[in-house]
Amino acid sequence: QVQLVESGGGLAQAGGSLRLSCVASGSSFSWWYRWYRQGPGKQRELVAGITSGGTINYAGSVKGRFTISRDNAKNTVYLQMNSLKPEDTAVYYCNLVGRGEYWGQGTQVTVSS
Repeated sequence: QVQLVESGGGLAQAGGSLRLSCVASGSSFSWWYRWYRQGPGKQRELVAGITSGGTINYAGSVKGRFTISRDNAKNTVYLQMNSLKPEDTAVYYCNLVGRGEYWGQGTQVTVSS
């Protein structure tokens, strides 16, 4: 059974940085990792994605501030978040598309002004 475990969330001040990690276990094939977020009263939205071939995409709201990367040997995907803004406050979810689609439990990121 595939499990995704996120870590690295917490409280940051505006302009600060956080680094999220997501470790996948139980999967022998991970084609596409994605980070989503859901802010208070908002719909879940795609933040960034990275394929096994290294193709990367970002939401316009985070481009230039966030960086997604993956370590295939460690079955881990990262989201480096810099220049954080209060509007980045959300629960961040790791998503894996492989032989199926899987979600982590989410990690809270709170950015204070």
